[in-house]
Amino acid sequence: MYEHIKANKRADESFSDAVERLIGGRSLRDLRGIFDTEEVNEMRDAVEAADQEDRDEVRNITDRFE
Repeated sequence: MYEHIKANKRADESFSDAVERLIGGRSLRDLRGIFDTEEVNEMRDAVEAADQEDRDEVRNITDRFE
């Protein structure tokens, strides 16, 4: 997501401005306070688990070609 925003950021706008433009007027600041700490931790854990699964899958595929 960061790379997409960075690639589409205009020279005359801040990163926050680019995010706001790309998501249709909402700012990341608008999301503050929507989730409690437990929900954020659960989402973070889910993302980390998915990342690990992806790394494991790539490792398994590359092992087949060695």
